[in-house]
Amino acid sequence: MNRRDFYRYGTIVVGNLVGLSLAIPGIAYVLDPLLKRKVQGGGEGKAGFQEVAKLSDLQVGVPMSVPIIEERQDAWVKYPKEPVSSIWLVRQPPCDNKVEVLALSSECPHLGCAVSMGEGGKSFFCPCHTSSFDFCGKPTNKIPPRPMDKLEVELSKDSDPKVLVKFQRFRAQSEEQIPLA
Repeated sequence: MNRRDFYRYGTIVVGNLVGLSLAIPGIAYVLDPLLKRKVQGGGEGKAGFQEVAKLSDLQVGVPMSVPIIEERQDAWVKYPKEPVSSIWLVRQPPCDNKVEVLALSSECPHLGCAVSMGEGGKSFFCPCHTSSFDFCGKPTNKIPPRPMDKLEVELSKDSDPKVLVKFQRFRAQSEEQIPLA
């Protein structure tokens, strides 16, 4: 091997090392969103459940609107915890010493508009296309394609139980409750 071959092979090796040192971070940058696992929900209870209220805050038969606060990540951008939606909580009368809380999505199943309280506070009402629902989420007119979307609820074992809700969005304009990814 002469000096020219040594310099030629040395240049090729050094060039490849420089190229590799630039390619590894570039590939890692592009693949980072695909390799990260999205962690849902808070640390309380089961995965995906988050504390939204205490049972003592709810009155029997009186709906209460509660914001859903989540931390989101969009590819490389991580957003701080912020309100992403809201839900309605309705405490049901106790039956057989078992207290139940009904959690309903505040998004109308007709077109996804925000559902609020109706006149007189005796029902839920969507002002977009006059969909209306009773406090159990059942439609009271023929406009919505299905009842309001019910969410999973758990109560903690504390002396004043915490209401834990698994928030999820569902497809609008569908007769079936189809979860969105």
